[in-house]
Amino acid sequence: MADDASKRIFYGWWIVVAAFLNLFFVVGIIFYGFPLFYPSFVESLSFTRAEVTQGFFLGFLLVGLPLGFLAGALIDRLGARFVILSGVGLVAASLLLMGSMTKFWQYELLCIMEVLGYVLAGPIANQVLVARWFRERRGQAMGYAYLGLGLGGVVSPLLVNFLTRSIGWRHALELVGALVAVVLLPVGIWVTRSAPEELGLHPDGVVDSDFAKEKSQTAHDSATTVAQAVRSASFWLILAGSTLVIGAIGAVIQHFILFLKDAGYSPTAASRFFTILLTSSLGGRVLVGYVADRFRKSSIMALFYLLIGASVFLLAWPHSPAVLWTFAIVFGFSMGADYMLIPLVTAECFGTASLGKLLALIIMGYSLGQWGAPWMAGRIFDARHSYDLAWKLMAIAGVVGAAAIYAVSALSHRKQA
Repeated sequence: MADDASKRIFYGWWIVVAAFLNLFFVVGIIFYGFPLFYPSFVESLSFTRAEVTQGFFLGFLLVGLPLGFLAGALIDRLGARFVILSGVGLVAASLLLMGSMTKFWQYELLCIMEVLGYVLAGPIANQVLVARWFRERRGQAMGYAYLGLGLGGVVSPLLVNFLTRSIGWRHALELVGALVAVVLLPVGIWVTRSAPEELGLHPDGVVDSDFAKEKSQTAHDSATTVAQAVRSASFWLILAGSTLVIGAIGAVIQHFILFLKDAGYSPTAASRFFTILLTSSLGGRVLVGYVADRFRKSSIMALFYLLIGASVFLLAWPHSPAVLWTFAIVFGFSMGADYMLIPLVTAECFGTASLGKLLALIIMGYSLGQWGAPWMAGRIFDARHSYDLAWKLMAIAGVVGAAAIYAVSALSHRKQA
């Protein structure tokens, strides 16, 4: 009987499946698919390019920042399952209601509602969920979970284009909202469990006889409190670096389709390059998970941040398909590595005991970049009718962000020495 139990699949991998689906719908389709609706908003509702990105930016200012830390505290106190279920309901409802909007104020209000759902059911909760179920194989587990985000991004341009052409953008939004509810609510209720202790298990599925050896690591995880972490240089360097680089990523993702249409590409061709970018991100999510379990995570993160910043300079030559292919592959692969490395580097530096609160603080900070940079890029375009200046600023932000994370690696190496 004991042998049968040992051969049974560790339940943590079902948690990875649940996180995969959460990230597929809440982040992959919403973050990467939603910009495909922007041309429809501009044409049907007469929104400007700054306005179509302003909704989410305003949402993060009004609810993302104030409630982000609260979400982290709720995860640490009540568990990720309750928080994720609440967020899924808000995301689904906001998309369903967007199908009937006619005014900009309605769009802003529903974006705020969607952002609140994103904060509760998106990266914070799922990163903590996976981190608490795994320790030795945390990088691999996070990589597989974040594969959902990448696949959601790959599917979304094709799905949104197909639905918009077939049933119109309003019904397309409603159908996506219904899918979010139908898939994620049952998964949250029947599959997701906040911690292995709820099922009498230990992280990585280690048996009781081996668990004593893991307790020293647990003691290390508990050693760093939130107050201690925020007084450290490493915390602020992670926050600054991720804010700059995710701002650059957000600006590219939110404006890429509009940018390519301005360069003369058809909606189908623009979506194809977007799909190449997001497909390339899948490799980053899986391969880097294995690498991260073997090398210093902050050094790997700095390398990929540098590649993100350098690749954005290539957008100065949008009329060359070869350059766009190179950009899409390099930027996409590096972007895929980025999001999953943030929780790994944070856990590497500060442990997992207060990971929910720390990730909430970091995500609250980089959300300013994630949605503020696209809004800024839109304002630059509206004023200059060109993205040239915006792309230069985003490229510089990526390089500076890489330098900040490299400093984290240098500090960690100095402490160990």
